Amino acid sequence: MFAVLKTGGKQYKVQAGDVLRVEKLACDAGDKIQFNDILMVGGDAVTVGVPFVAGAAVQAEVIAQIKGEKVIHYVKRRRKHSSQRTKGHRQHLTLLRVTDVLASGAETSGVAAATGTADARRAAHNAEAAPAAAAPAKPKRAAKAAAAQE
Repeated sequence: MFAVLKTGGKQYKVQAGDVLRVEKLACDAGDKIQFNDILMVGGDAVTVGVPFVAGAAVQAEVIAQIKGEKVIHYVKRRRKHSSQRTKGHRQHLTLLRVTDVLASGAETSGVAAATGTADARRAAHNAEAAPAAAAPAKPKRAAKAAAAQE
């Protein structure tokens, strides 16, 4: 049985036992995660999603957080500018081992959904911002306001 999943803006065809390198996910080594954006499930019968297959999931175990190969970006301006610039980049990746492909029953599996680091940062930022809005006035300002009213 195989599935086509979507994560990090890319699509991967996977089956149980495959090892994947995907864009960095918010998880640690040894965690078990589940991908819920399944575009297609194949095997005896092929199911194509519109856009996703309802109830389907791919479960995976995180092996490690790694960095990809170094990519060199070299720019040289010709003639009168005579400037050169070299930049390097190593993409952060998550190494996964696919453990199971579920055609149905993903909601009741109890495994945490895979989220990217941008989603994790956004959720943490929103969680921090909510209590700050309901924070009491600062003590100095409260003392000054009380003195001004007297």
